[in-house]
Amino acid sequence: MSDAVIVGVDGSASGFDAVDLAAREAHLREVPLRIVHALGRPSARLPTGATPWDPGDRGLEAMAHGVLARAEERAHEVAPGIGITRSVVAGEAFEVLEIESRSAVLAVVGDRGLSAFAGLLLGSTAVHLAAHGRCPVMVARGRAAPTGPVLLAVDGSLAGQAAVEFAFAEAALRKAPLVALHVWNTWSERAYEGPGDPLTAVVVDAAHLREAEQHLLDETVASGQEVFPQVAVERRLVRSRIRPALIDASRQAQLVVTGARGRGGFTGLLLGSVSQALLHHVHCPVTVVRGKE
Repeated sequence: MSDAVIVGVDGSASGFDAVDLAAREAHLREVPLRIVHALGRPSARLPTGATPWDPGDRGLEAMAHGVLARAEERAHEVAPGIGITRSVVAGEAFEVLEIESRSAVLAVVGDRGLSAFAGLLLGSTAVHLAAHGRCPVMVARGRAAPTGPVLLAVDGSLAGQAAVEFAFAEAALRKAPLVALHVWNTWSERAYEGPGDPLTAVVVDAAHLREAEQHLLDETVASGQEVFPQVAVERRLVRSRIRPALIDASRQAQLVVTGARGRGGFTGLLLGSVSQALLHHVHCPVTVVRGKE
């Protein structure tokens, strides 16, 4: 199904939180919701000495359809008018959802599944899909501030432009303000100062550097504001460590939007360190938007 929001469910509490979030997103976009359960090898859930897993096991399939039925019921409670389809697909969750994402406008997953180790902050499916998904990937985590802004992590990269477009569109759909937050520090200074230790770099002209970073932020916001003039925007320029600043700002947000890689990303890297930190530690749902290949 094309032009649908997809959500992966596995029967976990996190998965059902993702259903709630996905149903709202489908309602906002006026598109159908597709609920998917991947029937892969549940090795982490099998006790020692259990019968070997059989992908043709009718019991497992019945259990999966039970999970889907509960998910559909929950989605209808959140967004009564949306169209919903559901399916059980054989395969590992990260593979199934990556394939499903090729024909979706948005993929939504929980931050942890049934197979997550105790204390693990983020499940492997969420990380894999954020890195390899073919559409924006929203991870349900934390607690959204209902009246808070959409928080856009501005990095000024070409790849990050897709995240800018998504954040403005999302703010317009939610009728929410947008905070465009650009954090700069000694890594930014290194780009201006040339080779050297970024932790001990000396800024020759801090005022000029700040002006350049402000210009980058202004240009980034202008591109989105032109398409969505109705969105109220706060431009926030902060000199700090990038990850802690963004994570702290997420406390007052209803959604965080970030690109998959920033200006400092290595060639070929699918998910940057800042994006990974946000996936693991933000206090509200977060969306990772990959740029064009």
